[in-house]
Amino acid sequence: MDNITMLFLCLALGMALRKLGQVPENAHVTINAFIVKIALPALILQQIHNVKLDLTVIYAVLMPWLLFAASAAIFWVIGRRLNLPRKTTGALAVVGGLGNTSFVGLPMIEAFYGANGMPTGILIDQLGTYLVLSTVGIVLICLYSEGAVTRSEIVKRIVTFPPLIALVVAVALLPVPYLPVLSSVLARLGGTLAPLALVSVGLQLHPGELAGRRNLLAMGLGYKLIVAPLLILVLYAGLIGLRGRTTEVTLFEAAMPPQIGGSIVAIQYGLDARLISLMVGIGTVAAFLTLPVWWRAFEFL
Repeated sequence: MDNITMLFLCLALGMALRKLGQVPENAHVTINAFIVKIALPALILQQIHNVKLDLTVIYAVLMPWLLFAASAAIFWVIGRRLNLPRKTTGALAVVGGLGNTSFVGLPMIEAFYGANGMPTGILIDQLGTYLVLSTVGIVLICLYSEGAVTRSEIVKRIVTFPPLIALVVAVALLPVPYLPVLSSVLARLGGTLAPLALVSVGLQLHPGELAGRRNLLAMGLGYKLIVAPLLILVLYAGLIGLRGRTTEVTLFEAAMPPQIGGSIVAIQYGLDARLISLMVGIGTVAAFLTLPVWWRAFEFL
């Protein structure tokens, strides 16, 4: 559980640095730029290159796509009904729709299901969550970003989005083995994403703002931690009748807290940074209470 300890430590360090005035007020802007342009592309280049396609796990890979689509639809309706600002609706839709299937998901899978569950979790993360973020995720973020955005600007943002470029390159290089030095460099750069992202979230996390955002936070985390896994449970186990360890791990990944990388991208593009930081910080902590409950529930399948 070293990864989990690191997540909480980096979040706390970010909050402490801001509280003690040890960093510039806008330090998170530089950190976020490094994450989106360097760390996240490096991680994608490293991880996608190791993907082994298997048709038996198609439902597992499909899960993040379904939850993102449901999140976009649900929060579009909620945003219109409550007349929420665009950047707030976008924050709820994007952050609620992307789960932390890697830095929290993989360690938790290993803890609750053992090493046998890891291949399913890796495929969900690589062909599901990161692929969603790099394609439809960036489209949705652009649509909800501050200011009027034309179609040509959206297309430009998408085709110049560093993680998407990295994804295309990684797929093109699937038949080509990486040199050991390249794999090592990508691993080191990609490994900076989680700690830097949590420090960035900590820098922007203002618990004092929770009072005015409780309802929004409850809606966002209520979907991510409760409604999302329930939807997949009803669809996969109830309607389709899927059973077995792969299905259990898929349901477990559906219950993960908000994704760190997607949250940073959303902040970078001008969505509701305060709400996003609260969702990531509080959601990560809350998941340690909800995940054991879901794990126990899935055991009865």
